Amino acid sequence: MAWRLVVPAVSRRRPSHRLAPTTTAFTCLLFHIPEPHCPSSFSSPFSTSFLVTKTPKSLRKKRKKKDSPRTKLVQTQPNLVPHFEAIVERDDTFRFLTRTNDYLSRQPEHVLRLDEAGKLHRELGFPRGRKVLRSIQRHPLLLETYRHDDGKMWFGFTDLMESLLEEERKVMDSMEASRVTTVRKLLMMSAKKRIALNKLHHCRHLFGIPEDFRDRVSKYPDYFRVVVEDDGRRVLELMNWDPLLAISALEKEFMVDEDRAKRAFKFPVKHGKSLDLEGEDARKLNLLNTLPLVSPYSDGSKLDLWTLEAEKYRVGVLHEFLSLTLEKRASIHHIVEFKEEFTLTKHTYQMLLKQPQTFYLAGTEMNWVVFLRDAYGEDGELIHKDPQVVFGEKLRKYAQMKELEKGSCLPGK
Repeated sequence: MAWRLVVPAVSRRRPSHRLAPTTTAFTCLLFHIPEPHCPSSFSSPFSTSFLVTKTPKSLRKKRKKKDSPRTKLVQTQPNLVPHFEAIVERDDTFRFLTRTNDYLSRQPEHVLRLDEAGKLHRELGFPRGRKVLRSIQRHPLLLETYRHDDGKMWFGFTDLMESLLEEERKVMDSMEASRVTTVRKLLMMSAKKRIALNKLHHCRHLFGIPEDFRDRVSKYPDYFRVVVEDDGRRVLELMNWDPLLAISALEKEFMVDEDRAKRAFKFPVKHGKSLDLEGEDARKLNLLNTLPLVSPYSDGSKLDLWTLEAEKYRVGVLHEFLSLTLEKRASIHHIVEFKEEFTLTKHTYQMLLKQPQTFYLAGTEMNWVVFLRDAYGEDGELIHKDPQVVFGEKLRKYAQMKELEKGSCLPGK
């Protein structure tokens, strides 16, 4: 006997071709209708959709977002050195002034139209999407705006800034011989005794090299030679090797304070816990690995890349590189510029972290700055200040002032 579905006549209305959802579901089960042909609007008569089955957002446990390398600090709180971190923040504060100084110095009459300046956020160093006028107004003693005869707004250096730039040029001219020696030592450390001129120009502030150094090279034919490569790049080559310059800062320190120089780097020897070595015994054992050091003026390209000797060489090169800078520090961008010349690897960051007694890494994991610890005092000040460093401090002092103090006059007057 075939099964039949009996629908009670509740109403006299004409029956609809569509059945109620519950009836339709019962029909599908009763006559074994396959699922694809069964309507999808089925909802169980015993549905519990009125119950709260999810935790409200207000009660959910908030997951802590992972720090990105752009924002995560290199140092953890116990190892943080405030005065080194403050120097990095100071550089960020004066980035606009530094870049604007460079850019305007290359412009005719040292001026620039304000509407054009608003498009040069990279060149001038102000935040993208912000008005450049706000950055200009932070340094009223050094930068000023005015309306030109063409009706457009322009900005440029004040008389005070022009006098300071003239003072800076005199300081650079007086230090030219020292800067030539710095470039010679950099060439002597490089793998092929040659460095592209554009790399030196990009890092000129790091070493105090003047803007027109590329034009001054011709004055020293006994030291340098400019070679134009097939791709059009101008490369600076070393003409003569000077053994008196091939003495690193660490070697000089070794002659004065041997124990201090021995503590500069640490290359520990792996040993079992069963030896139960005390602190002094472990230090003596590590010295077997640490000494002798490898001179940064040796040919590191001949060393096997992943040997202990090669790591000693790379650490020594970076130590000497930093000792040649004005402020005994450099950012990752400066170090990457000389990656090929100094045979550095992609593990430079980890290599520096393993030598905390000599190097301090400040800033974030993406934009870090490495300092020579011994070059700074406990107060965070450089022990030996170059004349250009002293001038930089003077410039920043004026940059923070809103007006000249009473009784003061322009520099050089």
